[in-house]
Amino acid sequence: MPTGFAFDKAAAVEELSRFPFRPPWWLRGRHAQTIWSPFFRRQPPPGGRREHWQTPDGDRLSLWLHDGRQERPLVLLLHGLEGCASSNYIVGLRHAFVALGWSVAALEFRSCDGDINLAPRLYHSGETTDLDFVQDELRRRAPGVPLYIAGFSLGGNVLAKWLGEREEQVPAQVAAAAVVSPPFDLRVSGPAIDGALGGLYVRRFLRTLIPKALEKARQYPGLLDREKIAASRTFADFDTWATAALHGFDDAFDYWSKVGCGQFLDGVRVPTVLIAAEDDPFNPGSTLPHQICERSPWLVPRFTPRGGHAGFVHGPTPGTTRHWAEEQIVRFFTLLEGSRCGGRVATHHSPQ
Repeated sequence: MPTGFAFDKAAAVEELSRFPFRPPWWLRGRHAQTIWSPFFRRQPPPGGRREHWQTPDGDRLSLWLHDGRQERPLVLLLHGLEGCASSNYIVGLRHAFVALGWSVAALEFRSCDGDINLAPRLYHSGETTDLDFVQDELRRRAPGVPLYIAGFSLGGNVLAKWLGEREEQVPAQVAAAAVVSPPFDLRVSGPAIDGALGGLYVRRFLRTLIPKALEKARQYPGLLDREKIAASRTFADFDTWATAALHGFDDAFDYWSKVGCGQFLDGVRVPTVLIAAEDDPFNPGSTLPHQICERSPWLVPRFTPRGGHAGFVHGPTPGTTRHWAEEQIVRFFTLLEGSRCGGRVATHHSPQ
């Protein structure tokens, strides 16, 4: 990867601003934007091959891989809470980057590949060791090939936290990042999700989260309080009796206080676009890190009044929809990749 380049944030902002998000007349509400794609978006299967990687702690991770053209970049994609490599936004980006000839890796967090994992843990918003392991292995397999990383919601939080934690130690091969609709402050987002739409969202998540935690309790008798988990009706409950109990936090609030990515953004030293909406029903607009973005030379804010949670659907009719966040990610990454090869907006250089 070439050295000596400096990221031109102003040029990146100028280019991305040429393509603003305009919600269509038929899909303007925050909840409509949030739920439309998971229920109504239709895409062909993305193909690729599935691999299972053994983790350093004796567990396994699943990845879907696509081989691109030689010397083209590699993109690592991270899904949101209870998502997977088949989540609509991950499939959309898999198709987009495969069409460009880039290699693609879509990680499925532990327990999100259809099978319960083996270790006495699951995954959560602040767990960055699996991302660290996967990016390291991808770089080992493709030395010198630029690695771009994009994460949505929980996956976006994991990515932003990892970048901020490592600061200048992010490998030089990691060229840029994109973070969509993350919980910048989980102390606000956790209760917001619990109350959104009368608890409809949290009930949908808990339908799959609770059985996973109960299976973990069966695997490791005495590790968790099965009755408290089974009775959980909010994230405050579940994150206390499952997430916190499994991963060394005192309770939900302790967990929320320590892992929201907003507190790590000052440490980011990689060109990173942040995409989020003020009307996100999960992550209130009051949590958007405007001031941090203003003082950071690395963070490119694309904050919009509307768009819901990881929605950003646009297009004149329901049959002609497009997905602005994904378009912005492709635009940002290809802009920086073009610059890496001799253009105006350049990538960072950090130690390996």
